[in-house]
Amino acid sequence: MDEVGEEAAWHGVRPGLLTMRRLVLALWLGPLVLAAAVIPAVLGAPVWSLPALAPLLLGAWGWRALGRNFRSWRYQERDDDLLISRGVLWRQLTVVPYGRMQLVEVTSGPLDRKFDLARLQLHTAAAASDATIPGLEPAEAERLRDRLTALGEARSAGL
Repeated sequence: MDEVGEEAAWHGVRPGLLTMRRLVLALWLGPLVLAAAVIPAVLGAPVWSLPALAPLLLGAWGWRALGRNFRSWRYQERDDDLLISRGVLWRQLTVVPYGRMQLVEVTSGPLDRKFDLARLQLHTAAAASDATIPGLEPAEAERLRDRLTALGEARSAGL
């Protein structure tokens, strides 16, 4: 994948995306670890707290995996298309030609807004197309939306 698009710079996503995802992981696994560790000890069987290690180890693995996944997200604007690269074990490079885009959306959920993030989603005529860039600064997402829309119109894509 490195030989594709060496002429332009790759852009990463904001660190707030990693913070948000790790917070969600901690909120899901934290109560489970606490319940598995504390309840047996309170009931007088502290040995049964050992199963709490499993979700704790899962959380540690997830913490690291989220970091690696975060670092894999990047995008590159080229003259005729947008490249989106992601993935650690299964690397994926999505090429979206500007002339094939039909809709460009910028969305931001409540948790995204808390971390000042936005998500750009590109729709093409292909039903299987899934071109999404999470973790963008809202101003950058809007700039990308406007630029991609203008490029799509210039190439008669039907935007």
